[in-house]
Amino acid sequence: MRLLRIAIIASFVSPLALGIGCSDDEADDEPYDTLQACFDDHHKVETFSIQDSIKICCIDHALGTPPIGPNVVCGETAAACQTYVDANLADADAAAADITAACAGYITDRDK
Repeated sequence: MRLLRIAIIASFVSPLALGIGCSDDEADDEPYDTLQACFDDHHKVETFSIQDSIKICCIDHALGTPPIGPNVVCGETAAACQTYVDANLADADAAAADITAACAGYITDRDK
């Protein structure tokens, strides 16, 4: 009988304990010291595409030291974004066509 009570209590407590700090409402918006670090995390670890990784970093994350806010650091225009990304991302990580497409998408998606 004692084991049954423990099992019943555990069935109610375990889901609560596992859910602490795991809210779906929490944004993945931690700052990164560099665009490269952000890109590496989203592209090389989380396996987002090159273009999506650039857009995620430009829209969702503060970058730099001190961090410049999300949706700001990559600039106000596609050309400014291309200049920033080209200067702050290793040449081997993204071709010019990927950067151009990602920055066009950044401008389109940043105000949504």
